[in-house]
This record gives sequence, C-alpha cells and structure tokens, in this order.
Amino acid sequence: MTVALTIGERKISAEELMPLLSSYGMLPNLIQELIVDQAIAQWEATLQEPAISEEEAQAARKQFLAQQRIDSEDAYKAWLTRNAMTQQQFEALAVRSLRLEKFKTATWGPKLESYFLSRKSSLDKVIYSLIRTKDVGIAQELYFRIQDGEQSFAELAREYSQGQEAQTDGLIGPVELSVPHPTLAKMLAVSQPSQLWPPTRISDWMVIVRLERYVPVQMDDNTRQRLLNELFNTWLNEQLTAVTGAIANPDAPAPDVSAPLPTDEEPSDEEPSNEEPSNEEPSVQATSDEVTSDEASPWDDPTPSNDSSTSQAPSTSKDSPTAVDV
Repeated sequence: MTVALTIGERKISAEELMPLLSSYGMLPNLIQELIVDQAIAQWEATLQEPAISEEEAQAARKQFLAQQRIDSEDAYKAWLTRNAMTQQQFEALAVRSLRLEKFKTATWGPKLESYFLSRKSSLDKVIYSLIRTKDVGIAQELYFRIQDGEQSFAELAREYSQGQEAQTDGLIGPVELSVPHPTLAKMLAVSQPSQLWPPTRISDWMVIVRLERYVPVQMDDNTRQRLLNELFNTWLNEQLTAVTGAIANPDAPAPDVSAPLPTDEEPSDEEPSNEEPSNEEPSVQATSDEVTSDEASPWDDPTPSNDSSTSQAPSTSKDSPTAVDV
C-alpha cells in the first residue's frame, strides 16, 4: 500500500483518496478546478505572448498577500505550512484568479453583446406597488378605491395586503423581471408607469399591481462581468457533468473537456446556470515541502513567475433587493 497521507495514526493510501473525496463531497470541487486549470493552460498555449505581464503578476501577488493577511516572513511561512503548500504552489495560486479572468474574457468576451440582448428582458428592473389578498370581494373594493382616488395605494397596502409588502406600503423593488411570479412579470413588462391593473388571480392570491418605474439594464462593467460569469459557469457545469458522469459510468467514452475556442457564434438560448464555481483555496494536500532559506521569499524583492498576472479581478454581480414572489 502506497501511503499518500498520514493524519494522526491513520495512514491513507492513494487508492482511498478518491472514495474519501467523494464521500466528503469534495470530488466535484477537485474535478472542477482541474477542468479550469486544463482549459487555462490550453488557451495560454495558443498565445504568442504571456497571458499576463510581470507588472500584473506583482500586483496580483501583493493583492493575494493582503487578502490572506500575510504581512511578514513568519506569517508567510506559517501560511505555507498550514495549507501544506510549497512556494511554487503559492505563486501559482496568487495569480490563478487573474489568469482565469483573462481566459474568460478571451473565450466568451466576443459573445457578450449578443448574449446581453438575449438576456436583457429578464435583467431589466422594475419598481412596483402590490396588494395581495385571498378575498375576491376585498380585492375588488380596494381596486375601485385606488382607481377613484378615495385612498392611496400605500395606505391600503399597509392595511390590507397579506404579504411582506405591507411593511413597505406595498412598494417592491427595484427587482429584475426574472424575480416575480411569471404572470406578474409579464404584466409589469407591458405596463406603463402608473398603470393600475385590476385584481388578477395568481396562484391562491388576488393581486392588485401598479408599475411605478421601469429601469432598463445597462451594459456596464458589472453587467459585463455578470454575463461573462454566466457563460463561463454554464460551460463549466457542462464539463463537470460530463466528467462526473464518466466516473459513474467508467465504460462510457472519455468526455472531451478541452477549452472552447474564442468565437463570435451566437450564444445558446439555454438558461444560464446560477451556480458559482467554488473559489475555495486548497487547505490540505498529500505532501508538504519545508520552507527553506534557499527559497525566494515574498519579502526579498521576488521575481514574478511567468504564468502570473495582474491584480486579482473580483467576481462581481449585482445584488437585487429582496422581492415578494407571488
């Protein structure tokens, strides 16, 4: 038996590692990171120049040190020991996020404009007022009071609405049109500001709704990053499903998990995946090399590695306020 890892008195063989990773739910994360590394490496192999400059690598490295709160030589050595990581692995990890962002931009950046147009209708935001009740008669009465100007929408929502919106005078938003119930979203999508809809049955509720404001989505940096992440996550989940399926069915042909080439093809109409890839740092490895004085330290004017990149680009996305889904 080849011992791959020793924890206390337990010696874990290489043959045991795969079942253990699977039983602890860690195998998909490992496969996912391997797929990403392979895709990045394949993309970088097609480039005539390094994907990231030395200046970008230095900036990414400094940012990573700050994020990990490594501010001294002792803290650096302790971090390597705690994470069972060599300095070479540390250098690769420090620039990995930047390399990933550059890979994503090069691969799916050309698709963003057309993908944005296909997603725009669900990304536009609305601010609306809502009253819901299960009593049809009350719903009709409230509608006519609002329509005739006898009482304000806010006053009636506060008194009669049977959802969380009663606490905000019936006001909801801004929320993306993909958030409300599909029937309600369709009503809001074709509404004009201040348009009051008569009581409409949605599930068990009678709903009175009025559009207050329509907020079209803009193709700004946050939106671009979000759409880029959606396209990447869709691809990554497809690769992950293929690989895990092959593990479950070893007699099936091996899946092709090569990186997609940059293309201007139209994106698929398939709904994007909302699952974010795991960005957790590795905390345990099979072996750990001692940090010796012969290794260059981050505190000794380090020379950035060639596979490094710029400052780590954060994954950004717009957070929508809580909405009442009726």
